[in-house]
Amino acid sequence: MNREAKPGDIQLLIFDLDGTLVDSELDLALSVNAVRREMGLDPLPVAQVASYVGQGVSALIQRALGQDATRETVERAVALFLRTYREHMLDHTVPYPGVREALDQLGTRKRAVLTNKPVHFSQAMLAGLGMDQYFAYIYGGNSFEQKKPDPVGVFTLMRDLDVPREATLIVGDSDTDVLTGRNAGVRTCGVTYGIGSKSLETTPPDWLIRDLRELPALLNGKGRSA
Repeated sequence: MNREAKPGDIQLLIFDLDGTLVDSELDLALSVNAVRREMGLDPLPVAQVASYVGQGVSALIQRALGQDATRETVERAVALFLRTYREHMLDHTVPYPGVREALDQLGTRKRAVLTNKPVHFSQAMLAGLGMDQYFAYIYGGNSFEQKKPDPVGVFTLMRDLDVPREATLIVGDSDTDVLTGRNAGVRTCGVTYGIGSKSLETTPPDWLIRDLRELPALLNGKGRSA
């Protein structure tokens, strides 16, 4: 990565979804607990389910069922979760405060979403919230052979949008996003309000913000380093 790159050089912003753009914690937890209830298990606290988010649906369900769950059980539970979540993913999910304002203030910079949530859910969620028009591309955990922190999605977006590494920034709430950026050789910005933000303490990004409305200022050279 070119460490001489300045915030004002950023031309492409690649956003995580859950925990960065949208607060989806409750709907994810309710859907996971619906699966557990179907399987005769007690519900888990919302915060516990939230701690399992970030590596895709299969990992989420495996963690929610425990290490003793068989592959067949996990596969059945994943299918049930997807059916449940498809119907209820917008019951309580909303953009975090300031997200729309921040996206409106980013000017002509190119924007995309790269998440480990399945792509059709991601597209439907952003469309349902009236936010899909902000992004040139929306890629999910099944858009490529590998999920984040593999850098394939970042490489694809840089190629699709014809933007070099030194002009690309990943914005996310967890170590997965930071590691994705490192693996791709691009700058990273962490948000402190998201589901996985505690992991940023041990895997710090290049920049850290408390509110997405700080992002336009950061890109104009008025932000703060992590």
